[in-house]
Amino acid sequence: MDDNNSLFVKFFRPCFKWRDVADAARTTIRMPEGTKEPGSAWKRRILLAEHSPIRQMVFKWKWSNLKYWVSVHFVRHKFGIEHFVSTQRTDRTGVNRESLPQNSVVEHECFANAQAMIFISRKRLCHQASPETTAAWRLVLDEVKKTEPELYSVCVPECVYRGFCPEFKSCGYAATEAFAKAREAYVNGTPTD
Repeated sequence: MDDNNSLFVKFFRPCFKWRDVADAARTTIRMPEGTKEPGSAWKRRILLAEHSPIRQMVFKWKWSNLKYWVSVHFVRHKFGIEHFVSTQRTDRTGVNRESLPQNSVVEHECFANAQAMIFISRKRLCHQASPETTAAWRLVLDEVKKTEPELYSVCVPECVYRGFCPEFKSCGYAATEAFAKAREAYVNGTPTD
């Protein structure tokens, strides 16, 4: 763990090849395997469409010093993702788990496919999500951006994804100019940052 007890993420090299994603897409439409590597525009289109071949895109990361209650927010995501969270069992740690506060830190390791990451972004980038949970997710997305900018570009909050806010209590972001710009960038693939 980090000496100063601050949250950080270790991101592992993505576990897939775009060529395999493209060939799986070709299989679904009865086309032979290709020889050409998919370009950025095609990658973005298949990610926006969320077609099944994107589930071959697997990413792995590990948060250290993640608050237990923030970890619980991520564990609620269960499709296309697996979680491995450090135990708080008394017999394993020597510390009475009944005395541990919710802000105790854990290590939380995950592997997830691209479709799960898009869905998690819709919930955890929402302005109604806790800032701590959003910050932890942004650490992961910052790493994704370095190797898979097309995936990063489609990881947006629910309102940007849908074009309106579906929350019971809206934060008001969907009525702002910033939202309009984010929505345009999402739809047209133009970077916002």
